[in-house]
Amino acid sequence: MVGEEGAFVLGWDEVLTEEELSMTLKVLCMSEEEFKEYKEQDGWEDDSEEEENSTLSNEALSRLKAPCKKLLHDSVLLTLESYRSDLKAEQDLLSNKEAFEKLSRREQQALHVRYGQKRILHQLLELVS
Repeated sequence: MVGEEGAFVLGWDEVLTEEELSMTLKVLCMSEEEFKEYKEQDGWEDDSEEEENSTLSNEALSRLKAPCKKLLHDSVLLTLESYRSDLKAEQDLLSNKEAFEKLSRREQQALHVRYGQKRILHQLLELVS
């Protein structure tokens, strides 16, 4: 269900790997009985049109069922824990011109990327809380 990377790609306004995330949430939120039935009925192919017509925009994410929201919420928290610093520390470093300028160009770029990633993750947390 998930590509080789094992990750989903989130943007500011929507999920960029929406088909993978949608299918993963659907399967992980099924009961064992629902999963067996879905698998026996070759449900993997039957939903392709339904999945193509759905968009996982931020608005759609906020309307997910409670089990899917909880799964996303917990996944985001685990992802945020994998960073060495939190969003506030990144904000402080970005706003401290002297400290920021002491970083190499590569470190500055990495900081911007991490900060952007964390902001998107925090936005997702708000949507599914």
